[in-house]
Amino acid sequence: MNTRKSDELYKVAKDLMPGGVNSPVRAFGSVGRNPLFIDHGKGDRIYDVDGNGYIDYVCSWGPGILGHAHPEVIEAVVKACYDGLTFGAPTGKENQLAALIRECIPSMEMVRMVNSGTEATMSAIRAARGYTGRDKIIKFKGCYHGHSDGLLVQAGSAALTQSVPDSGGVPASYAQQTLVALFNDEDSVRELFENNKDEIAAIIVEPVAANMGVVLPQDGFLTFLRDITSDNGALLIFDEVITGFRLGLGGAQEWFGIKPDLTTLGKIVGGGMPMAVYGGRRDIMEKVAPVGKVYQAGTLSGNPVATSAGIRTIELLQSDPGIYTRIEERAKRLAAAFREYAKKTGTPLHVNQIGSLLSAFFTGQDVHDYAGAVSSDTDAYAKYFNRMLESGIYVAPSQFEAMFVSNAHTEEDIDTTINVILNQ
Repeated sequence: MNTRKSDELYKVAKDLMPGGVNSPVRAFGSVGRNPLFIDHGKGDRIYDVDGNGYIDYVCSWGPGILGHAHPEVIEAVVKACYDGLTFGAPTGKENQLAALIRECIPSMEMVRMVNSGTEATMSAIRAARGYTGRDKIIKFKGCYHGHSDGLLVQAGSAALTQSVPDSGGVPASYAQQTLVALFNDEDSVRELFENNKDEIAAIIVEPVAANMGVVLPQDGFLTFLRDITSDNGALLIFDEVITGFRLGLGGAQEWFGIKPDLTTLGKIVGGGMPMAVYGGRRDIMEKVAPVGKVYQAGTLSGNPVATSAGIRTIELLQSDPGIYTRIEERAKRLAAAFREYAKKTGTPLHVNQIGSLLSAFFTGQDVHDYAGAVSSDTDAYAKYFNRMLESGIYVAPSQFEAMFVSNAHTEEDIDTTINVILNQ
């Protein structure tokens, strides 16, 4: 595999951008090599500037559920571009996309369009605080909700009673409004409510954690969160930036049968364009300006290019219900291959899979929380990543990210990938 042009571009990029990348997740430091610079993608594959092709299981970190450069999505985007990129004024496409979202996810009675998952989660939390008149929120260790100040926190030594910033530039006083509980640990949530009575505005949670690798909620955990928030006058926010339209048209809330008060969407909802959405109960969303006093705005929000991509993507998902069955079955085949490899070789390996999401953790213990995820052998993952890359298969350059299966992945792709997994 030749990477000369990628290496040259990376050398230039490091002088122009921090770490040579525009998002830390694109760096390859944890796998011991320079990042690849991508030239183009088509269907199930991406191609770097050196001409190497890869079966792609990153899928732009989730949006590519239909594969790269789907012709009907591209056609919709190109047409929108010729009509004008942005107006800073309402268009009918915003109505169309909002109606599609509500049709698929009925809990989102009203929505507001923004440009990134970070904006969506930040704004949903602001709406929750404005609605409840309370300041504190609960998040879960290992769940990522974007890079706004109040969400870049981790548990400190007093894990259940205080939080410290997880990033430079975040005031400790602000981070203290974010309480950190443990995913799949009901007692940790109860303790926070008991110690902060009538102060908690909301719980925000990835209903399926997908930013510490894929970690599934244990039976009853999401129901418990629904009940404890309702009992304490707090709101439940589902961060479905990854799971929305990924686990099904109705996302994780449809999969598990839980109705949150607010939901955030990203990734697939924009069809590959910069687009995210937050929304939920009408009485909460009517607290948002210009109707209410919770201010949030955006020049490019709901722009006609992104809405066109989102509309066509959702329409295509609606038109072929078999998509979700196919991609889930292919993900199950990959998960089974990892398990077979672990059994055959004695490699400590635990696999979590739901729908078209999966993660192979290089650890001998079950992974149902942050502690289980970080018990993984990251050096073993780096070796696995490099073997896969050299075999023409592109997976996330981090142990703690998901593997995404798209509708563009063929049975032959899965067979090829399984062969590589089993013969590493």
